[in-house]
Amino acid sequence: MDKKTDKKKLTLERKSSFDSMDAPWHKASFDFAERYRNFLDLNRTERECVAAFAKMAVEHDFVEYIPDETKLGAPGYIFIGKGKAIALYRPGKKPAKEGVNLVIAHIDSPRLDLKVNPLLENADFAMLKTHYYGGIRKYQWLSRPLAIHGVIILADGTELNLRIGSDPADPVFIISDLEPHLSHKAQNGKKVNEFYPGEKLNLIAGIIPDEDEDAKERVKLAVLAYLNEKYGMTEEDFVSAELEVVPAEKSRDVGFDRAILGGYGHDDRVCSFMGVRALLEAGTPEKGALAIAVDKEEIGSAGASGADSVFVMNVLAEILALEGNAADIAVRRAAERTNVISADVAAGLHPDWQEVQEKNNAAKLGHGITLTKYTGARGKGGANDANAEFMFRLRKLWNEAGIPWQTGMLGKVDEGGGGTVAKFLAYHGMNVVDSGPPLLGMHAPMELVAKSDIYAGYLAYKAVFEKLL
Repeated sequence: MDKKTDKKKLTLERKSSFDSMDAPWHKASFDFAERYRNFLDLNRTERECVAAFAKMAVEHDFVEYIPDETKLGAPGYIFIGKGKAIALYRPGKKPAKEGVNLVIAHIDSPRLDLKVNPLLENADFAMLKTHYYGGIRKYQWLSRPLAIHGVIILADGTELNLRIGSDPADPVFIISDLEPHLSHKAQNGKKVNEFYPGEKLNLIAGIIPDEDEDAKERVKLAVLAYLNEKYGMTEEDFVSAELEVVPAEKSRDVGFDRAILGGYGHDDRVCSFMGVRALLEAGTPEKGALAIAVDKEEIGSAGASGADSVFVMNVLAEILALEGNAADIAVRRAAERTNVISADVAAGLHPDWQEVQEKNNAAKLGHGITLTKYTGARGKGGANDANAEFMFRLRKLWNEAGIPWQTGMLGKVDEGGGGTVAKFLAYHGMNVVDSGPPLLGMHAPMELVAKSDIYAGYLAYKAVFEKLL
């Protein structure tokens, strides 16, 4: 070792961004978090997020791509998949056949979905039955105000967009917990995932009976009469509906310093927002820049709008077709030359549950965007495991740009684990690594994220679009 080497430089110093970044930087981070807050509070479903991102892109003169009709020349292009996935592409100085820089996130979040036939009457209550979606903790959804967002296709083909409960003037829906006076045998002593069965996650929807005293299930009938009068619905219309039950509360600042944003759906709408804003606000990219938001990650990325569908590769193929090279081998080669940020949140070190993390490899709120080499569970099952070369390129890029970043894992080796969309992109030969801000309370109706980490992530993704080759 060179005697002149500063020994302090030999160790990896893990600093909070509140120690490493100046006051103007943090003001910018709070300002950016407000932009994100406005998006988060308005958009609670995949369809709402897609519509919001498309609107943002149109404001930047992007055009919706129509196969065999759209021509080169626009600042950017919009690709929409089944109304629940979206891709935004900005041409770079290099053609897409040489690969693109892709930031991909998901816009679905754990929630409750109304069943296909949800409405019933029980004990003189009208109830709406649900099926939980993704990895929720059922007790967190009890005795709290809930809203219903989604789409219904009526019998005549009319598409009805429904949002009930998010406006302060709206009624809300409640899954009522059992009072402690009556729960000794029914609940107490049972495991946390068992004391409230999934089939009891039913929304209270009304108690006033219909005026017809001879009718059966008069409270249910009264609800149907209300829905018909207000929306033109019949009970059969629930069959052609996608209705999601989400928290009705808006996001809130957390703590005296207001440095944390609490809200529903940070996982993973925070990364999708950061990626889209980074693409729209980046300078002219060297390589083509592609931001994608997909559906169904929380249930394994299945379905036609998930990352394990043809959507991503079809978008890449259409981009090459737009540039005049639609050959299958060209698409495959472009995929192998593509760099991917699998933009997904990390698990932050919990101050009261530090024992579930291995602290030397745990991400901390306020320390910047997290670079996660691999996810998976117990033996890296389901992981992508980024290669050293790609890790180096991002490390170098973000260090040179002065962006706060850290490394992190999802818990101890035998205890933690989870998956992302990374492996589905790696399958096509792309360079892929997971990167997103750390959260506390992931999958809860109120998740926590540091405002500084949101801004650091936006800057990190922007640097990828502008400079990564």
